[in-house]
Amino acid sequence: MSSPSTHRRLNAIALFQSFAEERIAAGDPPKGLESSWAARIEVSGATWSMAKSGARPIGDKLARQIEQHCGKEAGWLDEERAPTGLTPGEQQFLALALKTYRDTNSDGRKQLKQLLKTFTR
Repeated sequence: MSSPSTHRRLNAIALFQSFAEERIAAGDPPKGLESSWAARIEVSGATWSMAKSGARPIGDKLARQIEQHCGKEAGWLDEERAPTGLTPGEQQFLALALKTYRDTNSDGRKQLKQLLKTFTR
């Protein structure tokens, strides 16, 4: 069973993730999204970074502040939630990649890995 502090951190990260996905979909570059998020919830970048990493617990005041700025009711961050998981598109891609990986030999796997690496450069 997770602690309330863990629930708050995981839920705050989920809110940030949603914020980041919306901003990226709107055309914003990924760089700077952490700072934009911190500004949105009215904390310093350092405060958000420590809260996100667990180095600083999210106390009652900060939890209510995040909820308010995200349009959530008081106490929303305190509740345990199921992980949001992968989108249907991500699930479909991973299933295809896994099928391809499993259906080929060692050379084919190496080629698949190399092909995927070309997209991360």
